[in-house]
Amino acid sequence: MSRQETGKTEANRDATDPLSLSALLSQTLVAFTIECDNEMERLVPHRTTRGGGSRTAPWLVSHALWANFLRFVGHGGTTVGELDENLRVTGGVRIWLERMENWWGYVTVVPDPADTRQNPPRSAWRVKPTAGGARACDVWERLGEKTEARWRQRFGADSIDRLRAALIPIVEGSSIELPAYMPIVGYGLFSEIRPIPLSGDLNPGSEVADLSVLLSRALLLFTLAFEERSDVSLSISSNLLRVLRATPLRMRDLPDITGVSKESIEMAVVWLNTKRYTLVDTDLKSGRTKRIRLTESGLLAQERYLSLLAEIETDWRTRYGTQAIDALYHTLEPLVGQGEQTSPLFACIEPEPECWRAKARPPQTLPWQPMVLHRGGYPDGA
Repeated sequence: MSRQETGKTEANRDATDPLSLSALLSQTLVAFTIECDNEMERLVPHRTTRGGGSRTAPWLVSHALWANFLRFVGHGGTTVGELDENLRVTGGVRIWLERMENWWGYVTVVPDPADTRQNPPRSAWRVKPTAGGARACDVWERLGEKTEARWRQRFGADSIDRLRAALIPIVEGSSIELPAYMPIVGYGLFSEIRPIPLSGDLNPGSEVADLSVLLSRALLLFTLAFEERSDVSLSISSNLLRVLRATPLRMRDLPDITGVSKESIEMAVVWLNTKRYTLVDTDLKSGRTKRIRLTESGLLAQERYLSLLAEIETDWRTRYGTQAIDALYHTLEPLVGQGEQTSPLFACIEPEPECWRAKARPPQTLPWQPMVLHRGGYPDGA
């Protein structure tokens, strides 16, 4: 019997019930990423909606955008065509360049001065980091390694070594090249990547990849397996569908319950309503408070979510061995605890006073699945 098959619905789980494998991976990855992002904010000049900083500085974005895009640009730049070949996330290089150049200010895209053709194709144009983008990339290149070093001090080198040893066989078992971080979710908040087969037998560099890469790739493999079989994405299922009931919940309470941003929830609710899994109404007593509940279809989708978690874990135990999956649980559970504010991971996400997260409402829990949005790639959809 898998660890999800406890005879309870996930929505009614006790505080002492174990988290699912995907939730353990998610919360560990999110905490690691937020610690990277907080350090990035402290070290690099940037702009945010809260003001301050030079208008020519790049917009503050998350580690996810470095891992999935900017690391391929490099200090010397690259061509649009080469960049397109390297990307493993969907959306197309044109969309990504629009964001990185015009939205966030990390790169410029110009004709190659060495190309003497009268009208060189766009694929031959040069993508180069701006001054602020180059400075940010200098920090990002070392940030994962530095954060992992802090985790080794905080949690013990043996604990992190065991976690890496448990993750590597999962990651190296993939038959496709995996991006270095979870992709920005698309329509329905599904995770999509470009499925490029591996030229060899293994995902290269697993031994030297920082912990965020290993966590993300393992979680992405679980996510892709789930979403191949589900009409509802794992992002929506784990973060929202899981906590909803047949009786109404207040919409304003959902960020605290789920650990993801209000904007993420709004996107998920629009999709769920369109598919008639949920119903949103207004509390008649207050006349203002919006509430949400599951429909009959939503309750069935919630049950399907739970059964799929168990089904995929059973598949993994067959593929990788029960001992390997148990080892993954045993390394993740002490880090995550019950996933609430008492979790050891909350020591990782404590922001410096000058960070934007220090001025935001502190999270009550961490996401059960990353919500990586186009807003900046933050793993909680912020």
